[in-house]
Amino acid sequence: MLRIILFLVIIALAAAGAAWVAEQPGDVVLSWNDWRAEMRLPVFVLGLGAAIVSIVLAWAIITGLWRAPSRMKRGRFERRSGRARHAITQGLLAVGHGDAAAARNHASAARRHAPHDPLALLLQAQSAQLEGDRDGARRAFLAMAGRDDTKSLGMRGLYIEAQRADDPYGALAIAEEALRLQPNSTWASQAVLGFRCARADWSGALDILETNLSSGLVDKKVFRRQRAVLLTARAIDLEDSDESLARDSALEANKLAPTLIPAAVLAAKCLAETHQVRRAMKVIEAAWQAQPHPDLAAAYANIKPGDPANIRLARVQNLIAKNPADFESALAIARAGIDAGEFARARRALQPFIDNPTQRVAMLMAEIEHGERGDTAKARAWTLRAVRALPDAMWTADGYISDHWRPVSPVTGRLDAFQWQVPIAALPARKAVVIEDNPFHDALIASSATEALPAANAHDPVTVTIESVVETTVVAPKQAEATVVTVEPEAAADKPKDQKGSSRGGATKDAGKSAPEAPVAASETVIAMPSTPLFHRRPSQATPPVIPIVRAPDDPGVDEEAAPGDFTEQSAAPAGQTGNWRGYRPPR
Repeated sequence: MLRIILFLVIIALAAAGAAWVAEQPGDVVLSWNDWRAEMRLPVFVLGLGAAIVSIVLAWAIITGLWRAPSRMKRGRFERRSGRARHAITQGLLAVGHGDAAAARNHASAARRHAPHDPLALLLQAQSAQLEGDRDGARRAFLAMAGRDDTKSLGMRGLYIEAQRADDPYGALAIAEEALRLQPNSTWASQAVLGFRCARADWSGALDILETNLSSGLVDKKVFRRQRAVLLTARAIDLEDSDESLARDSALEANKLAPTLIPAAVLAAKCLAETHQVRRAMKVIEAAWQAQPHPDLAAAYANIKPGDPANIRLARVQNLIAKNPADFESALAIARAGIDAGEFARARRALQPFIDNPTQRVAMLMAEIEHGERGDTAKARAWTLRAVRALPDAMWTADGYISDHWRPVSPVTGRLDAFQWQVPIAALPARKAVVIEDNPFHDALIASSATEALPAANAHDPVTVTIESVVETTVVAPKQAEATVVTVEPEAAADKPKDQKGSSRGGATKDAGKSAPEAPVAASETVIAMPSTPLFHRRPSQATPPVIPIVRAPDDPGVDEEAAPGDFTEQSAAPAGQTGNWRGYRPPR
Protein backbone atom coordinates (compact mmCIF):
# COMPACT_ATOMS: atom_id res chain seq x y z
CA MET A 1 0.00 0.00 0.00
CA LEU A 2 2.80 2.39 0.84
CA ARG A 3 4.50 1.63 -2.45
CA ILE A 4 1.33 2.43 -4.42
CA ILE A 5 0.92 5.74 -2.61
CA LEU A 6 4.60 6.57 -3.16
CA PHE A 7 4.27 5.73 -6.89
CA LEU A 8 1.19 7.95 -7.26
CA VAL A 9 2.98 10.81 -5.48
CA ILE A 10 5.96 10.51 -7.84
CA ILE A 11 3.66 10.48 -10.90
CA ALA A 12 1.85 13.55 -9.61
CA LEU A 13 5.12 15.40 -9.02
CA ALA A 14 6.37 14.48 -12.51
CA ALA A 15 3.14 15.67 -14.12
CA ALA A 16 3.26 18.91 -12.15
CA GLY A 17 6.87 19.45 -13.18
CA ALA A 18 6.08 18.79 -16.86
CA ALA A 19 3.12 21.18 -16.78
CA TRP A 20 5.27 23.84 -15.15
CA VAL A 21 7.97 23.47 -17.80
CA ALA A 22 5.38 23.61 -20.62
CA GLU A 23 3.97 26.84 -19.25
CA GLN A 24 7.38 28.54 -19.15
CA PRO A 25 7.91 31.09 -22.02
CA GLY A 26 11.20 31.53 -23.82
CA ASP A 27 13.52 29.84 -26.29
CA VAL A 28 16.82 27.98 -25.96
CA VAL A 29 19.56 28.81 -28.49
CA LEU A 30 22.69 26.74 -29.07
CA SER A 31 25.42 28.40 -31.20
CA TRP A 32 28.68 26.76 -32.30
CA ASN A 33 30.73 28.73 -34.83
CA ASP A 34 28.45 28.93 -37.83
CA TRP A 35 26.08 26.31 -36.47
CA ARG A 36 22.99 27.65 -34.67
CA ALA A 37 20.06 25.74 -33.11
CA GLU A 38 17.01 27.41 -31.63
CA MET A 39 14.14 25.63 -29.88
CA ARG A 40 11.52 26.22 -27.28
CA LEU A 41 12.23 25.34 -23.63
CA PRO A 42 9.87 22.30 -23.36
CA VAL A 43 11.39 20.75 -26.47
CA PHE A 44 14.88 21.27 -25.10
CA VAL A 45 14.02 19.62 -21.78
CA LEU A 46 12.45 16.63 -23.55
CA GLY A 47 15.46 16.17 -25.83
CA LEU A 48 17.85 16.44 -22.90
CA GLY A 49 15.98 13.74 -21.00
CA ALA A 50 15.96 11.42 -24.01
CA ALA A 51 19.72 11.87 -24.44
CA ILE A 52 20.41 11.04 -20.80
CA VAL A 53 18.27 7.90 -20.97
CA SER A 54 20.05 6.78 -24.14
CA ILE A 55 23.48 7.29 -22.60
CA VAL A 56 22.54 5.35 -19.44
CA LEU A 57 21.07 2.52 -21.48
CA ALA A 58 24.14 2.30 -23.69
CA TRP A 59 26.43 2.26 -20.64
CA ALA A 60 24.42 -0.52 -19.04
CA ILE A 61 24.64 -2.65 -22.18
CA ILE A 62 28.38 -2.14 -22.50
CA THR A 63 29.12 -2.93 -18.83
CA GLY A 64 26.78 -5.96 -18.94
CA LEU A 65 28.66 -7.40 -21.88
CA TRP A 66 31.99 -6.65 -20.20
CA ARG A 67 31.02 -8.38 -16.93
CA ALA A 68 29.19 -11.33 -18.44
CA PRO A 69 32.17 -13.78 -18.33
CA SER A 70 32.90 -13.08 -14.65
CA ARG A 71 29.21 -13.39 -13.78
CA MET A 72 28.96 -16.73 -15.57
CA LYS A 73 32.09 -17.92 -13.78
CA ARG A 74 30.77 -16.79 -10.38
CA GLY A 75 27.41 -18.44 -11.04
CA ARG A 76 29.11 -21.71 -11.93
CA PHE A 77 31.26 -21.48 -8.77
CA GLU A 78 28.21 -20.82 -6.60
CA ARG A 79 26.42 -23.81 -8.08
CA ARG A 80 29.44 -26.02 -7.41
CA SER A 81 29.75 -24.60 -3.90
CA GLY A 82 26.08 -25.30 -3.26
CA ARG A 83 26.48 -28.89 -4.39
CA ALA A 84 29.60 -29.22 -2.25
CA ARG A 85 27.88 -27.79 0.82
CA HIS A 86 24.96 -30.14 0.30
CA ALA A 87 27.34 -33.11 -0.07
CA ILE A 88 29.28 -32.09 3.05
CA THR A 89 26.10 -31.67 5.09
CA GLN A 90 24.71 -35.02 4.02
CA GLY A 91 28.09 -36.68 4.49
CA LEU A 92 28.50 -35.42 8.04
CA LEU A 93 24.99 -36.62 8.80
CA ALA A 94 25.90 -40.01 7.35
CA VAL A 95 29.00 -40.13 9.56
CA GLY A 96 26.84 -39.31 12.56
CA HIS A 97 24.46 -42.14 11.60
CA GLY A 98 27.31 -44.58 11.02
CA ASP A 99 26.45 -45.08 7.29
CA ALA A 100 29.88 -45.70 5.79
CA ALA A 101 28.72 -46.14 2.17
CA ALA A 102 26.71 -42.90 2.11
CA ALA A 103 29.53 -41.03 3.84
CA ARG A 104 32.00 -42.28 1.21
CA ASN A 105 29.75 -41.22 -1.68
CA HIS A 106 29.13 -37.77 -0.24
CA ALA A 107 32.84 -37.36 0.50
CA SER A 108 33.64 -38.15 -3.14
CA ALA A 109 31.06 -35.60 -4.31
CA ALA A 110 32.39 -32.96 -1.92
CA ARG A 111 35.97 -33.63 -3.04
CA ARG A 112 34.92 -33.32 -6.71
CA HIS A 113 33.05 -30.05 -6.27
CA ALA A 114 35.24 -28.43 -3.58
CA PRO A 115 38.58 -30.23 -3.31
CA HIS A 116 40.16 -27.53 -1.13
CA ASP A 117 37.29 -26.93 1.27
CA PRO A 118 38.35 -27.64 4.88
CA LEU A 119 35.03 -29.31 5.65
CA ALA A 120 35.42 -31.53 2.57
CA LEU A 121 38.81 -32.66 3.87
CA LEU A 122 37.31 -33.31 7.30
CA LEU A 123 34.48 -35.35 5.76
CA GLN A 124 36.99 -37.32 3.72
CA ALA A 125 39.03 -38.12 6.83
CA GLN A 126 36.04 -39.14 8.91
CA SER A 127 34.51 -41.29 6.18
CA ALA A 128 37.87 -43.06 5.80
CA GLN A 129 38.03 -43.62 9.55
CA LEU A 130 34.48 -44.95 9.55
CA GLU A 131 35.42 -47.51 6.89
CA GLY A 132 38.69 -48.41 8.59
CA ASP A 133 40.79 -46.95 5.74
CA ARG A 134 43.79 -45.78 7.76
CA ASP A 135 45.81 -44.76 4.71
CA GLY A 136 42.97 -42.63 3.35
CA ALA A 137 42.47 -40.97 6.71
CA ARG A 138 46.19 -40.29 6.99
CA ARG A 139 46.28 -38.69 3.52
CA ALA A 140 43.33 -36.46 4.41
CA PHE A 141 44.93 -35.39 7.68
CA LEU A 142 48.22 -34.70 5.89
CA ALA A 143 46.37 -32.42 3.48
CA MET A 144 44.75 -30.65 6.44
CA ALA A 145 48.10 -30.31 8.20
CA GLY A 146 49.48 -28.55 5.13
CA ARG A 147 46.94 -25.73 5.39
CA ASP A 148 47.22 -22.87 7.82
CA ASP A 149 43.54 -22.89 8.77
CA THR A 150 43.36 -26.65 9.50
CA LYS A 151 46.92 -27.35 10.63
CA SER A 152 46.03 -28.06 14.27
CA LEU A 153 43.15 -30.37 13.40
CA GLY A 154 45.26 -32.22 10.82
CA MET A 155 48.09 -32.80 13.25
CA ARG A 156 45.67 -34.00 15.88
CA GLY A 157 44.26 -36.50 13.41
CA LEU A 158 47.76 -37.68 12.49
CA TYR A 159 48.52 -38.08 16.18
CA ILE A 160 45.44 -40.25 16.71
CA GLU A 161 46.23 -42.36 13.65
CA ALA A 162 49.74 -42.90 14.99
CA GLN A 163 48.24 -43.99 18.29
CA ARG A 164 45.99 -46.47 16.50
CA ALA A 165 48.94 -47.79 14.49
CA ASP A 166 50.84 -48.53 17.74
CA ASP A 167 53.48 -45.95 16.88
CA PRO A 168 54.10 -44.11 20.16
CA TYR A 169 57.28 -42.44 18.93
CA GLY A 170 55.56 -41.06 15.85
CA ALA A 171 52.64 -39.88 17.99
CA LEU A 172 55.03 -38.17 20.38
CA ALA A 173 56.88 -36.44 17.53
CA ILE A 174 53.61 -35.15 16.07
CA ALA A 175 52.37 -33.92 19.47
CA GLU A 176 55.65 -32.14 20.21
CA GLU A 177 55.63 -30.46 16.78
CA ALA A 178 52.03 -29.35 17.29
CA LEU A 179 52.90 -27.98 20.72
CA ARG A 180 55.87 -26.10 19.26
CA LEU A 181 53.73 -24.52 16.55
CA GLN A 182 50.78 -23.79 18.85
CA PRO A 183 51.76 -23.62 22.54
CA ASN A 184 48.14 -23.14 23.63
CA SER A 185 46.99 -26.40 22.00
CA THR A 186 45.19 -28.33 24.72
CA TRP A 187 45.38 -31.79 23.14
CA ALA A 188 49.08 -31.48 22.27
CA SER A 189 49.92 -30.28 25.76
CA GLN A 190 48.04 -33.15 27.38
CA ALA A 191 49.59 -35.67 24.99
CA VAL A 192 53.17 -34.54 25.57
CA LEU A 193 52.56 -34.32 29.32
CA GLY A 194 51.16 -37.85 29.32
CA PHE A 195 54.08 -39.25 27.34
CA ARG A 196 56.63 -37.63 29.61
CA CYS A 197 54.84 -38.97 32.66
CA ALA A 198 54.77 -42.43 31.06
CA ARG A 199 58.56 -42.25 30.63
CA ALA A 200 58.95 -40.98 34.21
CA ASP A 201 60.40 -37.75 32.82
CA TRP A 202 59.06 -35.68 35.67
CA SER A 203 61.34 -32.70 34.99
CA GLY A 204 60.12 -32.54 31.40
CA ALA A 205 56.53 -32.85 32.60
CA LEU A 206 57.11 -29.93 34.96
CA ASP A 207 58.36 -27.85 32.01
CA ILE A 208 55.18 -28.65 30.07
CA LEU A 209 53.14 -27.66 33.09
CA GLU A 210 54.91 -24.31 33.23
CA THR A 211 54.10 -23.79 29.54
CA ASN A 212 50.46 -24.60 30.22
CA LEU A 213 50.34 -21.96 32.93
CA SER A 214 51.93 -19.29 30.75
CA SER A 215 49.57 -20.19 27.86
CA GLY A 216 46.51 -19.96 30.07
CA LEU A 217 45.54 -23.64 29.71
CA VAL A 218 45.38 -24.11 33.49
CA ASP A 219 44.61 -21.73 36.30
CA LYS A 220 46.87 -21.11 39.27
CA LYS A 221 45.04 -23.48 41.61
CA VAL A 222 45.15 -26.42 39.20
CA PHE A 223 48.78 -25.64 38.40
CA ARG A 224 49.79 -25.82 42.06
CA ARG A 225 48.03 -29.15 42.55
CA GLN A 226 49.46 -30.73 39.39
CA ARG A 227 52.95 -29.45 40.14
CA ALA A 228 52.71 -30.98 43.59
CA VAL A 229 51.71 -34.32 42.05
CA LEU A 230 54.66 -34.28 39.63
CA LEU A 231 57.09 -33.23 42.35
CA THR A 232 55.84 -36.08 44.54
CA ALA A 233 56.35 -38.57 41.71
CA ARG A 234 59.89 -37.27 41.17
CA ALA A 235 60.62 -37.52 44.90
CA ILE A 236 59.44 -41.15 44.94
CA ASP A 237 61.68 -42.05 41.99
CA LEU A 238 64.74 -40.24 43.36
CA GLU A 239 64.34 -41.36 46.96
CA ASP A 240 67.15 -43.92 46.65
CA SER A 241 69.36 -42.23 44.03
CA ASP A 242 69.30 -38.48 44.73
CA GLU A 243 68.19 -37.89 48.30
CA SER A 244 68.80 -34.13 48.19
CA LEU A 245 66.61 -33.52 45.13
CA ALA A 246 64.01 -35.96 46.43
CA ARG A 247 63.84 -34.11 49.75
CA ASP A 248 63.52 -30.71 48.07
CA SER A 249 60.82 -32.05 45.74
CA ALA A 250 58.85 -33.60 48.60
CA LEU A 251 58.99 -30.45 50.72
CA GLU A 252 57.93 -28.23 47.80
CA ALA A 253 55.11 -30.63 46.91
CA ASN A 254 53.83 -30.57 50.48
CA LYS A 255 54.00 -26.79 50.49
CA LEU A 256 51.97 -26.58 47.27
CA ALA A 257 49.40 -29.24 48.31
CA PRO A 258 49.40 -29.92 52.06
CA THR A 259 46.50 -32.39 51.70
CA LEU A 260 48.26 -34.60 49.12
CA ILE A 261 48.82 -37.78 51.15
CA PRO A 262 51.96 -39.18 49.44
CA ALA A 263 53.60 -35.75 49.54
CA ALA A 264 52.81 -35.39 53.25
CA VAL A 265 54.26 -38.84 54.02
CA LEU A 266 57.46 -38.14 52.08
CA ALA A 267 57.85 -34.66 53.51
CA ALA A 268 57.39 -35.94 57.07
CA LYS A 269 59.96 -38.66 56.47
CA CYS A 270 62.48 -36.15 55.12
CA LEU A 271 61.89 -33.77 58.03
CA ALA A 272 62.21 -36.58 60.57
CA GLU A 273 65.54 -37.64 59.04
CA THR A 274 66.84 -34.11 59.57
CA HIS A 275 65.65 -34.19 63.22
CA GLN A 276 62.72 -31.84 62.61
CA VAL A 277 60.30 -34.21 64.30
CA ARG A 278 57.83 -31.62 65.50
CA ARG A 279 57.52 -30.08 62.06
CA ALA A 280 57.10 -33.53 60.53
CA MET A 281 54.28 -34.29 62.96
CA LYS A 282 52.51 -31.05 62.04
CA VAL A 283 52.73 -31.97 58.35
CA ILE A 284 51.01 -35.31 58.96
CA GLU A 285 48.43 -33.78 61.31
CA ALA A 286 47.42 -31.24 58.66
CA ALA A 287 46.95 -33.97 56.06
CA TRP A 288 45.10 -36.18 58.55
CA GLN A 289 42.60 -33.46 59.34
CA ALA A 290 41.80 -33.18 55.61
CA GLN A 291 41.62 -36.93 54.85
CA PRO A 292 42.75 -39.70 57.23
CA HIS A 293 44.78 -42.42 55.56
CA PRO A 294 46.58 -45.52 56.91
CA ASP A 295 49.89 -44.36 55.42
CA LEU A 296 49.64 -41.16 57.44
CA ALA A 297 48.96 -43.11 60.62
CA ALA A 298 51.89 -45.45 59.98
CA ALA A 299 54.24 -42.56 59.25
CA TYR A 300 53.08 -40.70 62.36
CA ALA A 301 53.51 -43.74 64.60
CA ASN A 302 57.02 -44.43 63.30
CA ILE A 303 58.13 -40.83 63.11
CA LYS A 304 60.96 -41.85 65.47
CA PRO A 305 62.23 -45.29 64.45
CA GLY A 306 63.00 -47.54 67.37
CA ASP A 307 60.38 -46.17 69.76
CA PRO A 308 58.62 -48.84 71.85
CA ALA A 309 55.08 -49.90 70.95
CA ASN A 310 53.45 -48.08 73.87
CA ILE A 311 55.05 -44.80 72.78
CA ARG A 312 53.75 -45.35 69.23
CA LEU A 313 50.28 -46.04 70.64
CA ALA A 314 50.31 -42.78 72.58
CA ARG A 315 51.46 -40.95 69.49
CA VAL A 316 48.62 -42.42 67.41
CA GLN A 317 46.15 -41.40 70.10
CA ASN A 318 47.37 -37.84 69.72
CA LEU A 319 46.92 -38.06 65.94
CA ILE A 320 43.37 -39.42 65.95
CA ALA A 321 42.33 -36.61 68.27
CA LYS A 322 42.57 -34.37 65.18
CA ASN A 323 39.79 -36.37 63.49
CA PRO A 324 38.33 -38.79 66.06
CA ALA A 325 35.05 -39.63 64.29
CA ASP A 326 36.64 -41.00 61.12
CA PHE A 327 36.72 -44.70 60.35
CA GLU A 328 40.48 -44.62 59.73
CA SER A 329 40.99 -43.30 63.27
CA ALA A 330 39.48 -46.46 64.72
CA LEU A 331 41.64 -48.65 62.50
CA ALA A 332 44.76 -46.68 63.37
CA ILE A 333 44.23 -47.01 67.13
CA ALA A 334 43.40 -50.70 66.71
CA ARG A 335 46.60 -51.30 64.74
CA ALA A 336 48.73 -49.48 67.29
CA GLY A 337 46.93 -51.25 70.17
CA ILE A 338 47.65 -54.68 68.68
CA ASP A 339 51.30 -53.80 68.19
CA ALA A 340 51.48 -52.61 71.81
CA GLY A 341 49.64 -55.66 73.19
CA GLU A 342 46.63 -53.53 74.21
CA PHE A 343 44.11 -55.94 72.71
CA ALA A 344 41.21 -54.72 74.84
CA ARG A 345 41.80 -51.17 73.61
CA ALA A 346 41.96 -52.39 70.03
CA ARG A 347 38.73 -54.39 70.46
CA ARG A 348 36.92 -51.36 71.85
CA ALA A 349 38.03 -49.27 68.90
CA LEU A 350 36.67 -51.83 66.42
CA GLN A 351 33.50 -52.65 68.37
CA PRO A 352 31.22 -50.27 66.37
CA PHE A 353 32.24 -51.92 63.09
CA ILE A 354 32.25 -55.66 63.78
CA ASP A 355 28.57 -56.16 62.93
CA ASN A 356 29.20 -55.14 59.33
CA PRO A 357 32.98 -55.27 59.03
CA THR A 358 35.24 -54.38 56.17
CA GLN A 359 38.15 -56.60 55.20
CA ARG A 360 40.66 -54.69 57.29
CA VAL A 361 38.39 -54.75 60.33
CA ALA A 362 37.95 -58.50 60.00
CA MET A 363 41.68 -59.14 59.66
CA LEU A 364 42.42 -56.93 62.68
CA MET A 365 39.82 -58.84 64.68
CA ALA A 366 41.55 -62.08 63.65
CA GLU A 367 44.82 -60.74 65.01
CA ILE A 368 43.09 -59.67 68.23
CA GLU A 369 41.50 -63.09 68.77
CA HIS A 370 44.78 -64.86 68.14
CA GLY A 371 46.96 -62.50 70.15
CA GLU A 372 44.69 -61.86 73.15
CA ARG A 373 43.23 -65.33 73.75
CA GLY A 374 45.23 -67.57 71.46
CA ASP A 375 41.94 -68.68 69.92
CA THR A 376 43.05 -69.92 66.52
CA ALA A 377 39.55 -71.10 65.64
CA LYS A 378 38.00 -67.66 66.05
CA ALA A 379 40.98 -66.08 64.31
CA ARG A 380 40.39 -68.27 61.28
CA ALA A 381 36.69 -67.58 61.46
CA TRP A 382 37.37 -63.85 61.25
CA THR A 383 39.75 -64.51 58.36
CA LEU A 384 36.99 -66.34 56.51
CA ARG A 385 34.63 -63.52 57.34
CA ALA A 386 37.10 -61.09 55.79
CA VAL A 387 36.62 -62.93 52.51
CA ARG A 388 33.00 -61.83 52.28
CA ALA A 389 33.43 -58.49 54.03
CA LEU A 390 32.93 -55.10 52.46
CA PRO A 391 35.86 -53.69 50.48
CA ASP A 392 37.96 -50.99 52.06
CA ALA A 393 38.96 -47.70 50.48
CA MET A 394 41.70 -48.02 47.89
CA TRP A 395 43.49 -45.91 45.33
CA THR A 396 41.17 -45.83 42.31
CA ALA A 397 41.23 -43.96 38.99
CA ASP A 398 39.00 -44.44 35.93
CA GLY A 399 37.86 -47.87 37.13
CA TYR A 400 41.46 -49.00 37.78
CA ILE A 401 42.42 -50.01 41.32
CA SER A 402 45.98 -49.85 42.57
CA ASP A 403 47.58 -50.93 45.81
CA HIS A 404 49.64 -47.73 45.87
CA TRP A 405 49.30 -44.12 44.74
CA ARG A 406 50.25 -43.20 41.18
CA PRO A 407 50.64 -39.75 39.67
CA VAL A 408 48.69 -40.51 36.46
CA SER A 409 45.92 -42.89 35.49
CA PRO A 410 47.19 -45.94 33.56
CA VAL A 411 43.89 -45.99 31.63
CA THR A 412 43.57 -42.44 30.32
CA GLY A 413 46.86 -40.79 31.28
CA ARG A 414 44.98 -38.20 33.35
CA LEU A 415 47.17 -36.42 35.88
CA ASP A 416 46.16 -36.58 39.56
CA ALA A 417 43.43 -39.10 38.81
CA PHE A 418 43.85 -41.48 41.77
CA GLN A 419 41.53 -40.91 44.70
CA TRP A 420 41.37 -42.72 48.03
CA GLN A 421 37.84 -44.10 48.10
CA VAL A 422 35.84 -47.30 48.25
CA PRO A 423 35.70 -48.84 44.76
CA ILE A 424 32.16 -48.94 43.41
CA ALA A 425 32.26 -49.63 39.68
CA ALA A 426 34.72 -52.53 39.94
CA LEU A 427 36.47 -54.72 42.50
CA PRO A 428 40.20 -55.50 42.37
CA ALA A 429 41.20 -58.94 41.16
CA ARG A 430 42.25 -61.40 43.90
CA LYS A 431 41.50 -58.83 46.58
CA ALA A 432 37.89 -58.88 47.66
CA VAL A 433 35.31 -61.65 47.59
CA VAL A 434 31.68 -61.53 48.61
CA ILE A 435 30.28 -64.92 49.62
CA GLU A 436 26.66 -65.44 50.48
CA ASP A 437 25.55 -65.96 54.02
CA ASN A 438 26.09 -69.45 55.36
CA PRO A 439 25.13 -70.57 58.84
CA PHE A 440 28.52 -72.26 59.14
CA HIS A 441 30.32 -68.90 59.24
CA ASP A 442 28.14 -67.69 62.07
CA ALA A 443 28.84 -70.92 63.90
CA LEU A 444 32.54 -70.22 63.59
CA ILE A 445 32.08 -66.97 65.48
CA ALA A 446 30.27 -68.72 68.32
CA SER A 447 32.05 -70.56 71.09
CA SER A 448 31.28 -73.91 69.48
CA ALA A 449 33.42 -73.08 66.48
CA THR A 450 36.29 -75.11 67.94
CA GLU A 451 34.47 -78.37 67.15
CA ALA A 452 33.94 -77.38 63.53
CA LEU A 453 37.59 -76.63 62.77
CA PRO A 454 40.59 -78.92 63.18
CA ALA A 455 42.58 -78.54 66.34
CA ALA A 456 45.69 -76.41 66.19
CA ASN A 457 48.24 -75.05 68.54
CA ALA A 458 46.91 -71.87 70.10
CA HIS A 459 50.34 -70.31 69.95
CA ASP A 460 50.84 -70.89 66.21
CA PRO A 461 50.63 -67.69 64.17
CA VAL A 462 47.67 -67.19 61.90
CA THR A 463 48.86 -67.64 58.31
CA VAL A 464 45.54 -67.74 56.49
CA THR A 465 45.09 -64.75 54.20
CA ILE A 466 42.32 -63.58 51.96
CA GLU A 467 44.19 -64.61 48.83
CA SER A 468 44.91 -68.10 50.19
CA VAL A 469 41.25 -68.76 50.97
CA VAL A 470 39.88 -68.01 47.52
CA GLU A 471 41.34 -66.48 44.35
CA THR A 472 38.30 -65.25 42.46
CA THR A 473 36.86 -61.75 42.43
CA VAL A 474 33.16 -62.47 42.23
CA VAL A 475 29.85 -61.44 43.69
CA ALA A 476 27.81 -64.53 44.50
CA PRO A 477 24.10 -64.63 43.66
CA LYS A 478 21.66 -64.91 46.49
CA GLN A 479 20.78 -68.55 45.87
CA ALA A 480 24.40 -69.75 45.76
CA GLU A 481 26.06 -71.07 48.90
CA ALA A 482 29.71 -71.84 49.58
CA THR A 483 30.17 -74.97 51.68
CA VAL A 484 33.24 -75.11 53.87
CA VAL A 485 34.58 -78.60 54.52
CA THR A 486 37.23 -79.39 57.09
CA VAL A 487 39.50 -82.36 56.59
CA GLU A 488 41.21 -84.24 59.37
CA PRO A 489 44.82 -84.67 58.31
CA GLU A 490 45.26 -88.15 59.79
CA ALA A 491 42.00 -89.43 58.33
CA ALA A 492 42.83 -88.03 54.92
CA ALA A 493 46.18 -89.74 54.95
CA ASP A 494 44.95 -93.13 56.22
CA LYS A 495 41.81 -93.52 54.14
CA PRO A 496 42.17 -95.03 50.67
CA LYS A 497 41.00 -93.19 47.59
CA ASP A 498 37.82 -95.27 47.28
CA GLN A 499 36.70 -94.11 50.75
CA LYS A 500 36.80 -90.38 50.10
CA GLY A 501 33.32 -89.81 51.36
CA SER A 502 33.96 -91.39 54.77
CA SER A 503 37.23 -89.57 55.22
CA ARG A 504 35.35 -86.29 55.05
CA GLY A 505 33.19 -87.27 57.92
CA GLY A 506 29.96 -87.29 55.90
CA ALA A 507 30.64 -83.93 54.29
CA THR A 508 30.51 -85.26 50.73
CA LYS A 509 26.76 -84.92 50.56
CA ASP A 510 26.96 -81.32 51.64
CA ALA A 511 29.73 -80.41 49.22
CA GLY A 512 28.26 -82.17 46.21
CA LYS A 513 31.63 -83.27 44.77
CA SER A 514 34.32 -85.87 45.43
CA ALA A 515 37.42 -85.35 47.55
CA PRO A 516 40.72 -84.34 45.90
CA GLU A 517 43.21 -86.96 44.84
CA ALA A 518 46.08 -85.67 46.99
CA PRO A 519 45.86 -85.71 50.79
CA VAL A 520 45.10 -82.40 52.45
CA ALA A 521 47.68 -80.81 54.69
CA ALA A 522 47.10 -80.28 58.36
CA SER A 523 44.67 -77.56 59.44
CA GLU A 524 43.66 -76.88 55.82
CA THR A 525 40.24 -75.51 55.00
CA VAL A 526 38.70 -76.60 51.71
CA ILE A 527 35.98 -74.40 50.19
CA ALA A 528 33.62 -76.14 47.77
CA MET A 529 32.33 -73.42 45.50
CA PRO A 530 28.84 -73.82 43.96
CA SER A 531 28.39 -74.65 40.29
CA THR A 532 26.11 -71.64 39.76
CA PRO A 533 27.94 -68.78 38.02
CA LEU A 534 29.17 -66.40 40.70
CA PHE A 535 29.52 -63.29 38.60
CA HIS A 536 27.11 -61.69 36.22
CA ARG A 537 27.28 -59.03 33.55
CA ARG A 538 25.17 -55.99 33.96
CA PRO A 539 23.05 -55.05 30.95
CA SER A 540 24.75 -52.58 28.66
CA GLN A 541 23.91 -48.99 29.30
CA ALA A 542 21.25 -47.33 27.20
CA THR A 543 22.19 -45.11 24.28
CA PRO A 544 22.66 -41.52 25.43
CA PRO A 545 19.75 -39.25 24.53
CA VAL A 546 22.00 -36.80 22.64
CA ILE A 547 24.31 -38.05 19.89
CA PRO A 548 26.78 -35.62 18.33
CA ILE A 549 26.18 -35.16 14.62
CA VAL A 550 29.80 -34.33 13.82
CA ARG A 551 32.21 -36.73 15.46
CA ALA A 552 35.70 -35.83 16.56
CA PRO A 553 38.60 -37.39 14.61
CA ASP A 554 39.13 -39.90 17.43
CA ASP A 555 35.49 -41.03 17.37
CA PRO A 556 34.65 -41.80 13.73
CA GLY A 557 31.86 -44.30 14.17
CA VAL A 558 29.64 -46.32 16.44
CA ASP A 559 31.41 -48.79 18.68
CA GLU A 560 29.74 -52.12 18.00
CA GLU A 561 31.30 -53.88 21.00
CA ALA A 562 29.14 -54.14 24.07
CA ALA A 563 30.37 -52.28 27.12
CA PRO A 564 31.55 -54.65 29.87
CA GLY A 565 29.66 -54.82 33.10
CA ASP A 566 30.78 -53.01 36.19
CA PHE A 567 31.60 -56.22 38.04
CA THR A 568 33.29 -58.12 35.22
CA GLU A 569 36.57 -59.61 36.39
CA GLN A 570 39.52 -57.55 35.27
CA SER A 571 43.00 -58.72 36.08
CA ALA A 572 44.77 -55.81 34.39
CA ALA A 573 44.13 -52.30 33.17
CA PRO A 574 42.15 -51.93 29.94
CA ALA A 575 44.26 -51.91 26.78
CA GLY A 576 42.82 -48.60 25.63
CA GLN A 577 40.23 -46.02 26.29
CA THR A 578 37.12 -44.92 24.44
CA GLY A 579 37.79 -43.85 20.86
CA ASN A 580 40.89 -46.08 20.56
CA TRP A 581 42.99 -43.76 22.67
CA ARG A 582 45.63 -45.63 24.62
CA GLY A 583 46.42 -44.81 28.17
CA TYR A 584 49.85 -44.05 29.52
CA ARG A 585 51.37 -46.53 31.90
CA PRO A 586 53.98 -44.90 34.12
CA PRO A 587 56.44 -47.08 36.02
CA ARG A 588 55.37 -48.33 39.43
